[in-house]
Amino acid sequence: MATTDITKYKFVSTALRVKDPEVSIKFYNHLGLSLIKKVDFAEGNFTLYFLAYDSPTALFQGKHLTDREGVVELIHNHGTENDPDYRPPNGNAEPYKGFGHICVSVDNIQAACKKVGEAGYGFQKRLEDGRMKFLAFALDPDGYWVEIVCQKNWESTAGIETTDLGTYRMNHSMIRVKDIEKSLSFYKDVMGMTLLHTHKVPEAKFDLYFLGYPYNKIVPESNPDGVPPVAAFEGLLELTYNYGTEADPSFSYHDGNTGPQGFGGIVFSVDDLDAACARYEELKVRWKKRLGEFPDIALIFDPDGYTVEIVQNESIKKRTGW
Repeated sequence: MATTDITKYKFVSTALRVKDPEVSIKFYNHLGLSLIKKVDFAEGNFTLYFLAYDSPTALFQGKHLTDREGVVELIHNHGTENDPDYRPPNGNAEPYKGFGHICVSVDNIQAACKKVGEAGYGFQKRLEDGRMKFLAFALDPDGYWVEIVCQKNWESTAGIETTDLGTYRMNHSMIRVKDIEKSLSFYKDVMGMTLLHTHKVPEAKFDLYFLGYPYNKIVPESNPDGVPPVAAFEGLLELTYNYGTEADPSFSYHDGNTGPQGFGGIVFSVDDLDAACARYEELKVRWKKRLGEFPDIALIFDPDGYTVEIVQNESIKKRTGW
């Protein structure tokens, strides 16, 4: 009987629905991401675009799509680009709060933000806004928030005009969760992730939890001011917990797949898809689509109803021929 090794799991990608893929790809190219794969589903009338850091210095340069972490997956339903009223919810406005943002870490945050602004893109928060001078939130063409954080002390890069796209990392994806204990249990015990860093902000009544697959990753015990301890990593999951939500039986976050649709879900690869799904059966996960309903993917729900897609890591075992 096949077995599965959770130490070989990877958090591959975050899926976002977009209005016009050409416009969106141009934006993400500006942040150094490259189109590494396009998959057209003519029968379903949609196309998937996978973008990742793929320079010679990128952590997963040249790797198979399913053997990467930190991929941005853009979902384009054909025809939305011609619909003047189409706009996917970005997950940050009521009543559709849930997904929060993706985050890119950069070598020089001042130069990176200047580059984005000079290209004509807007910001939810500029560097100079508020007290946090070490992060900004850019807006992609569909209004999704893209956090930009520094890999170096932000004061040390002041006045330096250059930024190296080859150093950029698709650092994390953030989702809001209702009950942090249930969510941590799911992502640790079911998905095999490790809690790498916790940032508590009791004065604002919220906490942030960063999870990932930590193999060969060492979280620094201390960091320069303004540098997140996990800024150099790629493919992390950030859970945002607002105090008290678990005590409200009527409270829930928007999952992104109940209309109106925006955030699609997150994708993990495993060493053996059949064995992993058998393990999920034993763990009594809540299924969206069991393996077999689709030939080569399975879909499960996390505690908040976000879709978690499970695929085969094709570098370990061939399955789809991708």
